[in-house]
Amino acid sequence: MQQIFEAINRVFDFVVPVSDFFWDFPTNLAWYQRIPLLGNFSLAIILLVGSGIFFTVKTGFIQVTHFKKGLKILARKKSEEAGLSPLTAFFLSSAMRVGPGNILGVTGAITVGGPGALFWMWISAFFGMATAYAEAVLAQIFKEKKEDELIGGLPFYGKRLLKNSAAAGVFLSVMFIVYAMCCLPAQGYNVVSSIGEMAQLVSGRTFSNDAWFYYVIAVILIGVTTYIAFGGIKKVTKVTDKMVPVMAVLYVATVLVLILLNLNRIPYFFAAVFGGAFSPEAVFGGAFGTVLAQGVKRGLMSNEAGQGTITMAAGAANSEHPCEQGVVQSIGVFLDTMVICTLTGFVVVMAHLWSGSEGEAFMALDKLPKFLASAKELTPGTAMNAVIALSITVCFCLFAFTCLVGMISFSEIAANRITRKKGFINGVRILGIAITAFGIFCSIAGIDLSNLWAISDLGNILIVFANIPLLYIGTKYILRATRHYKQKDGTPFTSKAVGTKCGYWDLRR
Repeated sequence: MQQIFEAINRVFDFVVPVSDFFWDFPTNLAWYQRIPLLGNFSLAIILLVGSGIFFTVKTGFIQVTHFKKGLKILARKKSEEAGLSPLTAFFLSSAMRVGPGNILGVTGAITVGGPGALFWMWISAFFGMATAYAEAVLAQIFKEKKEDELIGGLPFYGKRLLKNSAAAGVFLSVMFIVYAMCCLPAQGYNVVSSIGEMAQLVSGRTFSNDAWFYYVIAVILIGVTTYIAFGGIKKVTKVTDKMVPVMAVLYVATVLVLILLNLNRIPYFFAAVFGGAFSPEAVFGGAFGTVLAQGVKRGLMSNEAGQGTITMAAGAANSEHPCEQGVVQSIGVFLDTMVICTLTGFVVVMAHLWSGSEGEAFMALDKLPKFLASAKELTPGTAMNAVIALSITVCFCLFAFTCLVGMISFSEIAANRITRKKGFINGVRILGIAITAFGIFCSIAGIDLSNLWAISDLGNILIVFANIPLLYIGTKYILRATRHYKQKDGTPFTSKAVGTKCGYWDLRR
């Protein structure tokens, strides 16, 4: 069995250079590297940050001016009509946003790019809030009604924006399903390994990878995932409604305890982050590209602004106006990066284990052990070490599980753009469960399929290259909807407001 897993890993070896090529292009070309300053910026970074700046300016800094409005929308009572409430859609999108990347991605970015990478996460997230707004508005404008559910997102607005091309809708649906399937093994792997870590922390025992305990957990996890997946989006939202608030509050509370125990290190944190981002050797030397790329790349892996992958949740929401869910989704980026990722950054930076005499041993650790080692460094010689480690591992497990069920659910929505036949939808669910099981048994086999992270990176950047151009094609509709929203003249949103057919909104009037 081990030989099989290792063979699979070798097959995927080619993905690493391909993924790096797309993320680094054209900074991997000698002539481009020689361009002062610009030579540090890859096309991916220009697209992501540049588009965020574009939509921020065009919408009048909507992520700032309507932030409070977004909070009020989240507090609104659930409608009895079809679709999800704005709050439920927010939790569903957060289930995918607030994933293991909030710990692994940030830890990895700081390890490779230094503390300055966190600053560029903040910058990309601030402008990414406007990008998330734009794609969510498009998802709402072009959403459709399926029985008592609302469906929409990247494949739906992609089809409409590309001259109502059915082929474009199918292509984007397939692209998202492939992206989700590439991410699922790692999430299954993370859930099982974190449960094992929790069991060891609680019992004080060490379990071998092939212990019966892991097989029991595997069977239970596959059974629970199957039950949730075949319950459809409503079953998934019942899970995310409960888990997302719990995991967010628990994680924030845990890290705040660590910060309170280390108040004297806070000045060092800000000095390290801003110094790493703006030191002369970083800006004018080769390190700048690494710091910037790590910040933006891992920021995207976490908040997904610009990918179009969260738009399925936005399209499923029952909103009074398309722009309402846009504002709500921008808050999701804020929660993910400005809050959750920043707290992770506090722990890793304040522990400062990546340099000095302990640096070599720290670099040799996997990302989760790196983070746990950092947390332990901030609670030295206290009885809280085990409590903090357990709390962080519980959060990591919840992050991975909600991300897992979210991806299966969003794949189902994407599948609806291809066909709404029940057999096909069930086939996509079964495929997601089978690939999740593969990741689970990789964990039990003790195999680290590290190349799966490269596949995820490749899926991320390919979807960005597909989604960002669509946002520019749909800019006129986004801005017309935004103007109508800001007018507050009481007129209902219909096709007339944006100048294109909006079947759902015209029927809703």
